[in-house]
Amino acid sequence: MLWVIQYFFLVIQGILLMSVGTQCLTCIVRGWYLLTSPGGRGGSTAWFGGFWAFLKHYLDDRFGALEYCMSAESSLNLHAGDTTIPTQIIILTKKESNTRVELLHKTSIFLGTDQKNFPTDIETINGVPVMPVINSLCRLTPSYFHNNPRNVEVILKLTSLPVAEISRTLLKFEALAAAEKLIGAFQHLKEESKASQIQKDLEAAGYVVNPTNPFKTYEPQLVGQRISSPYAGRIKLQWNLMREEIVKIMPEAPGLGEEQSRTMDNIWETYKQDAYHSLSIEGYHVTEELIEKIGNGKWDPGHSDADKKHKDAMAAIGYFNSFQAVTKSIEKIFKNENPGQILENDLQTWYRELFSPLLQANLLPAERLAGYRNQQVYITSSRHVPPPRTAILDCMEVFFDLLKNEPSAMVRSILGHFIFVYIHPYMDGNGRIGRFIMNLMLVSGGFNWTVLRVGRRAEYMAVLEKASTEENIIPFTEFVLSELMHWKD
Repeated sequence: MLWVIQYFFLVIQGILLMSVGTQCLTCIVRGWYLLTSPGGRGGSTAWFGGFWAFLKHYLDDRFGALEYCMSAESSLNLHAGDTTIPTQIIILTKKESNTRVELLHKTSIFLGTDQKNFPTDIETINGVPVMPVINSLCRLTPSYFHNNPRNVEVILKLTSLPVAEISRTLLKFEALAAAEKLIGAFQHLKEESKASQIQKDLEAAGYVVNPTNPFKTYEPQLVGQRISSPYAGRIKLQWNLMREEIVKIMPEAPGLGEEQSRTMDNIWETYKQDAYHSLSIEGYHVTEELIEKIGNGKWDPGHSDADKKHKDAMAAIGYFNSFQAVTKSIEKIFKNENPGQILENDLQTWYRELFSPLLQANLLPAERLAGYRNQQVYITSSRHVPPPRTAILDCMEVFFDLLKNEPSAMVRSILGHFIFVYIHPYMDGNGRIGRFIMNLMLVSGGFNWTVLRVGRRAEYMAVLEKASTEENIIPFTEFVLSELMHWKD
């Protein structure tokens, strides 16, 4: 994980308004620069992490605060909990401006004038003016339902969505076409009472309503379910969509054998390789000799100041401690306990064991060992931005429920890893714990503990990115299957 620069600098008449020392400036647009490390290292991480801060300052400077607003479609993306940094955002402005502005890393904004229909009600998300959720719904283009049906479903399934307010807004703007689309959308999602309420409200006002289904071929994923937050809803929706793809690709689970002691021996035989590759994926510089020394109990930081301050060694011993905790969780699987329930009960123990050595060496504040993260995090070079800290509890509750109710060990393994790192509930350690979850669930189905090799790190990151930003789980599933087969042979 890289720290993120979220400050941008305006250059006027060639004079830089802030000293940047040895840092480098990357031009975003004329007059606006991003501060990055020398050689541009971490540039995409800094850009994606500071994207919304830049957008606010740039647009405020160009048009004035609240003199612009994100379009209905761009606004609804944010209301629906879609945290991926978009490749393009459409901005409505009061001032004359119809142009596309190219930004860094294949992102852009389109500025379009809409003085007549500029929204009177405006909220802010990520510091940027957006249309309220109901106004956004009532102004969606037909193509949005086709291109982004999952966002619409998430919003329409929210328990907090006031149907009467939808009717009031439709009547206020005399938006009959929008009403017919929304009524048809509710009907398609099996929300008949909501559809009926809106239709009767409009008919009482004298409108003749002919509902149309704007989704056409989209199959609803949340029928009969209620969601309290868009972030939790997206996780449910992703799980429902992705599990079917995983089942098609992955082999059937052989089931737990009777030789449970042999299974545990096999797991410990993989420890040295697993620790080396998992720690190396995260950028730690460890050797198999160090890992073996720690595993044999021969590493003694109490008599060596150098060892005590060696962060890589601290990470390695934390990994060993956490690995031991995971094996104790696997013993519960042998007793036929629910794997999802085991994870819910033991996750905090895994995390605590992973980072206790850093705490003991005064390299980590004590409060970091308890609970989930309390601030926003960004993933190196990724367009995916994990949910805000305020959504983590909802997301993790849904995550555990899905795991506990999932019958397929392979689905639990693939989505247990992916959804966990998608949420990114901790400040650090998410990747290592995600791989522990993957293996806990693999073992629960009778598969071998599987090591994801550091030599394939770039491919591993790429397939996770595709799953996060495109909701395409197939490449990640195939990647894990290939590693499973590699170690099986």
